[in-house]
Amino acid sequence: MPGATAVGITYDGGIVLASERRISYGNFVVSKSTKKTFKITDFVGACCAGMVADMQVLAMQMRALTKIRKLELKREIPPNSVAKMMSSLMYERRFYPLLTQVIVGGVNGDATIYTLDPLGSVLPDDYAAVGTGAEMALGVLDQEFKKGMKEKEAVTLAVKSIKSAIMRDAASGDGIDVLVIDKNGSRESTEN
Repeated sequence: MPGATAVGITYDGGIVLASERRISYGNFVVSKSTKKTFKITDFVGACCAGMVADMQVLAMQMRALTKIRKLELKREIPPNSVAKMMSSLMYERRFYPLLTQVIVGGVNGDATIYTLDPLGSVLPDDYAAVGTGAEMALGVLDQEFKKGMKEKEAVTLAVKSIKSAIMRDAASGDGIDVLVIDKNGSRESTEN
């Protein structure tokens, strides 16, 4: 599985999803500018580690499914429903799995994030990290995460945790994409 690092953090009123931009296979760096954070709906996003092509297809399918579901229900699709739909798609492919680890998060009243493995297990948490740099990122998150953080603190912590992974994981690097989602919608930025 290709290396990568992605994190998700809940804060008071929203979530932060962040990932680095490098794609590598073994010793070879394939790309230094790949986006691994995805906006699914206005209030739900995802980030990934692993095969980015698999996640791009999964994100495209989820955007279509959530638009259809929103038309049927005439309301926004909550993050837990998006995570469950994504889990079903991944589980259906269990004999030929999508080789990606995913963090899905969003806001529907409360801010929530879920971690999905390649077979579709759904694990809710306050913060999470996936990929080859996850151990280093979790070392920072475990020490510094606290409930009720403000947006700026959460973004700073997400960037710090990714940077710690970049320092020790050769498969991670080349900048950081950040997706912030709150009750007002989503905003994207890039850090160096």
